Amino acid sequence: MSLPPATPLISRRALLTAAVAAPFLRTQAKTAPEFHGSIVGHGSHRYRVDKLWSQADPGKTPVKDCHEMVQVPDGRLFLLTNHPQNNILIYDTQGALLGTWTLKLGAAHGLTFAGEHLYICDNGGRVVKTTLDGQIVLELPHPVKEGVYKPNETYSPTEAAVAPNGDLYVADGYGSQYVLRFDKDGKFLSKFGGRSTQPVNPSRFMQAHGVAIDTRSGEPLLVVTERVRNEFNWFRLDGTHVRGVYLPGAYVSRPVIHGEHLYSGVCFGAKPNDYRMWQGRGFVVMLDATDRVISAPGAYAPQYEDSSLRVLLQSDPVFHNCHDVCIDRDGDLYVCQWNSGNVYPYKLHREA
Repeated sequence: MSLPPATPLISRRALLTAAVAAPFLRTQAKTAPEFHGSIVGHGSHRYRVDKLWSQADPGKTPVKDCHEMVQVPDGRLFLLTNHPQNNILIYDTQGALLGTWTLKLGAAHGLTFAGEHLYICDNGGRVVKTTLDGQIVLELPHPVKEGVYKPNETYSPTEAAVAPNGDLYVADGYGSQYVLRFDKDGKFLSKFGGRSTQPVNPSRFMQAHGVAIDTRSGEPLLVVTERVRNEFNWFRLDGTHVRGVYLPGAYVSRPVIHGEHLYSGVCFGAKPNDYRMWQGRGFVVMLDATDRVISAPGAYAPQYEDSSLRVLLQSDPVFHNCHDVCIDRDGDLYVCQWNSGNVYPYKLHREA
C-alpha cells in the first residue's frame, strides 16, 4: 500500500514538541488474531503474519511484556519478558516451547547475545551476564555506588552491547541518559552522552533506548537509539559522533544489525498531522546499508522526497507497540511487543 500523497514532511522540532506535550497516549490492545495471515512489508522484503506461532500455554507460562529476543548459534530463540515467573522463554523456530528460567526480575528489559553468554538489563539498576541456562557469571557495578554518577543521578539501564574487544556498552535509557563503557571484567572505563532537552543534539540523549555494535563498514561503530527524536546515531567506540539518521514518525526501539540491514521495532507511532507518541501505532522498519528505509511491515510504504523521508505511519493495526525484532537464519522475523495484551511474539514468514 502506498503512503497517501498528503502525508507531510515534518521537522524533528515539531515532532519532539508534540511528543513531549502528550506522551504515551493509550489505546486499548486487541488480543484476537486479526490480520493473521496478512502480507506486510514492501519491495523485496515482504512477510506473512503468523500471530499463532507461539505454542506456549499462557496458563502455565504467562508473559507480561515481551521485550526482546535473540537467536543463539544452535538455532534456539531466547525471549526476555518482565514476568518474574519466567524471565526467559526458549523456543525453536517452529514455536515449540523448549524451556524457561527466571532471575525473578520484574523490570527485565534488554537482552543481548555475545560469545556464549546473554547480557540482561533490568530497569531497576542491574546488568548481568549469564550462561544460556541462567547462571549469573558477572554483574556490572552500579554507577552511583562506584562514584561514576552523582548521588542524585538515576540509573535505569535499558540495553547492552559487546564490542569486538569484549568491552561492554550500557545505555542508561530510562535513567540519566549516558552510555557507559566497562571492560570485559566489569571495570568501569568511561561514559559519554547525558541528558538533553534539545531537538537536535547528537552528543546527548533524551531517550537512549538501545545500543548495538555495527561492523558493516569494517570499523566497529556503536549505534544508539534516540527514541524520542526518532533517530539512530552512530559513534566511534570512544564516543565520537559519526552520523545520524532521522525517521520521522518512528519512535524506534533498539537497533538490530543483521547482514547488510538494520532492523527496529517501532513502539509508538504518529497519526496524520498528529505527531505525539501514540500507543497502538507500532510497526517495524528496515534500513539498508545507506540508511534508507526499504521496508516497513505494518506501515505505509516508505517514501522519499529530495532525499528526505516522509513521515512514517502505521497502515493497519497489525501490531500495537513493537519493542524488538529478531531475525533468524532463514530471514524470518519475530516481533516482540510491549503493553500489548500479554501477547507472545508474532512470526513474520519471509515471502519475498
